[in-house]
Amino acid sequence: MEKPKHHICVCASFRAGGDPKGVCHKKGSVGFLPYIENEILDRGLDAQVTSTGCMKACDFGPVMVVYPEGHWYGNVDSEEAVDEILDALEAGAPAVQYRIA
Repeated sequence: MEKPKHHICVCASFRAGGDPKGVCHKKGSVGFLPYIENEILDRGLDAQVTSTGCMKACDFGPVMVVYPEGHWYGNVDSEEAVDEILDALEAGAPAVQYRIA
């Protein structure tokens, strides 16, 4: 398997005990995983999406991080937000409106 060019991490708020208690999970971050995966395929992006444990950025939840760029995005709470982030990724720039770090 070749390493993808981009790795998109979506906070699913999982804790050590396995309970999804955090803000990202409560705001539906896990529900965006199929949408992101389909967009990656539709756009032909060389990317992989992964759900993660708590990213400790609850004030900005739902949170998404794109590597290797290292762009942290917050308030990713709609398909439109995901689209803007993926549009920016395709353009080689950060999605400034959602960027938190």
